[in-house]
Amino acid sequence: MTLMRAVDAIALILEKEGATETFGLPGAAINPLYSAMKAHGGIKHTLARHVEGASHMADGYSRAAAGNIGVCIGTSGPAGTDMITGMYAAAADSIPLLCITGQAPVAVLHKEDFQAINIDEIAKPLCKMASTVLEAGQVPGTFQKAFQLMRSARPGPVLIDLPLDVQMTEIDFDIDTYEPLPVLKPEATEAQANKILDMLFAHEHPMIVAGGGIINADGAAELVELADLLDIPVAPTLMGWGAIPDDHPLMSGMVGIQTHTRYGNASFLEADIVLGIGNRWANRHTGDLNTYRKGRKFIHVDIEPTQIGRVFAPDYGVVSDAKAALQALLAAARKRQAAGTIPSYRDWANSCTARKAGLQRKTHFDQMPIKPQRVYQEMNQAFGRDTTYVTTIGLSQIAGAQMLHAYNPRSWINAGQAGPLGWTGPAALGVARAKPDATVVALSGDYDFQFMVEELAVGAQHNLPYLHVVVNNSYLGLIRQSQRAFDMDYEVSLAFENINASPEAKESGTAGYGVDHIKVAEGLGCKALRVEDPAQLGTTFAQARSLMDQYKVPVVVEVILERVTNIAMGTALDSINEFEDLAVTAADAPTALMLLD
Repeated sequence: MTLMRAVDAIALILEKEGATETFGLPGAAINPLYSAMKAHGGIKHTLARHVEGASHMADGYSRAAAGNIGVCIGTSGPAGTDMITGMYAAAADSIPLLCITGQAPVAVLHKEDFQAINIDEIAKPLCKMASTVLEAGQVPGTFQKAFQLMRSARPGPVLIDLPLDVQMTEIDFDIDTYEPLPVLKPEATEAQANKILDMLFAHEHPMIVAGGGIINADGAAELVELADLLDIPVAPTLMGWGAIPDDHPLMSGMVGIQTHTRYGNASFLEADIVLGIGNRWANRHTGDLNTYRKGRKFIHVDIEPTQIGRVFAPDYGVVSDAKAALQALLAAARKRQAAGTIPSYRDWANSCTARKAGLQRKTHFDQMPIKPQRVYQEMNQAFGRDTTYVTTIGLSQIAGAQMLHAYNPRSWINAGQAGPLGWTGPAALGVARAKPDATVVALSGDYDFQFMVEELAVGAQHNLPYLHVVVNNSYLGLIRQSQRAFDMDYEVSLAFENINASPEAKESGTAGYGVDHIKVAEGLGCKALRVEDPAQLGTTFAQARSLMDQYKVPVVVEVILERVTNIAMGTALDSINEFEDLAVTAADAPTALMLLD
C-alpha cells in the first residue's frame, strides 16, 4: 500500500475510471484536488468562466463521448449552487455527470463558516448520489460507488463534496488493485421478447418509438437492424434523434406538438400499436394523451422500473436496458424469420415513406428580414452528415428540430427536458472537446446566446472551434407567445420597442437588446459574422467554417430574422398560422397536426 493524500487517490481513480476530461474553476477549498491533477498529469482541465458553464460543458461532453463521463469541479459554497442547473439538465435527460465540490473543514461545518453550505442536501433531489465525505478513508469507496451508480440502470449525475481537511489527509491506497465496480443493467428475457413480437405481429400498422435510452445504451445499430428485419417504421423522439438516419427508408419522422414533422405526425396517427424503447412519453412528444393513445396499443421498454406506467399504463411493460432489449428482440425475430412466421409490413412501411414526399414544409423564402425556415434550409446544405448539432430551448430549437437533419447517434445534442437558457454555448464546448474532429454547430436564439456568452472566451483560450448560429429576432418570441394568454405582450413590446427606436442602436447593430453580438464575440477572442440577406447565408456559413479552420476558435454567425412569434408552439391555431404560407389549411390539420387538438 502507498501512503498518499486523498486527492492524489482521487486523481488516480479518475484516470482508471476513464474520466479524464474535467471542466471547472479552482478555488481555495478545492485547490488540493487541482494540485493532485497537475501532479499526476493524466487529467485534462478546461478552465470555465462560470461554474454553471463548467457543468454544462461536462454535460455536453458526456452526451457526445460514448462511454465517457464529464467531470465538473468547483470550490465550496456558490460553486456548488452554480452547478445545480447543470445537475438538473443532466438528471432530466439521464446523463452521467460527476460534480466535485470543495468544502470547509469538517470541524466548522454547520457553523456558518465562509462559503460553507450543505450542498449535498441541496443536490440530492437531482442526483443518484450526493455525499459529503467526512472521513478520508472513505474517499476511494465513495468514488468507486459514484461511477457504478452513474453507469448503472438509468444514468444520472452524482455530487461528491470534499472538505478541505479530508482532501489533505493521507490514506493508504493502491491504485494497481483498484477496480471499477460492475455496471448493473436489467436485461429483457427471451419470453418477454417473444411476447412483444406476438403483440406487434397481431396488428397491421406497428411503429417503434425510439427514445434517448437507445442513444445512452449505444443501441442504434441494433435498432436499425431490427427495423430492417421486421420492416417496421421508426419514429425517434427528440432525445433519440439520430438513432436511425433521417434518410433511412424506415425513418418515419418525429412525432409531437413542437419538435415534429408533419409526415411523422400523420404516420403515427395511422399506427395501431406502438413499441416505445428507452423513451419517457414526454408531454411535448405526446400532447393530449387521449388523442395520442386513441385507437392504438402501447408496449413500453425502459431501464427504469418507475418509468413504466408513469405517464400512462402501457398494454405491456418490460424493464430492460434498451440495447439488451433490442438484442433480445433481434434474437427472437431471427428465429421467426428462419421459420417464415414474420408478417409482411412492406405496404405499411411504403405508405409512411410516401408521406415524406407529400408533407414537407416550404423553406425557400427570399424575404428580408430572413425567415427562419430559410436559415435551416441553408444549414442543411452547408453542413454534412457528420455534423453534430447542439441546442437547448426556444423557437430556434423547435424549428431546428423540425427542419434540420440528424444522421448518426450523438449528432443531435439537446437539453431536452430541462431546457435551461444559456446551456448551448458551454455544452457545445464540451462537445467540441469530446469530438475534436467533428463539425460542431450550435444553434441559439439571441436570449439563449446572451445567457452565458462569457464562455466563448473558453473556446478562444483552449482552441475549441465550433460554429454558433444565433438566429436573432430581438423579440423574446417564445416568451411573448406564452404571455399572450396573460395580456402581457404590450408591456414587453413597449420595453423593447424603446430600444429598437434608437438611431444609435440601429447604427451600431445593437437594435433589439442593446447588445452588439459581433463586438461581444470578438471582444472575447472569437470571430463573428452577421448576415441579413438570405442569399448570403450559404457563403457566410462557408466563410465561418474557413475562419474556424484558420483560427481554431468559436465562430459566431448572427442571422437577423423577421419577428416571428408563432412557430409550432402552444395550440393547433398557432401551428396552422405559422404554416399558412405553406398551404397548410384547416383541412390539413386533422391529419398533420391532430396531436395538438
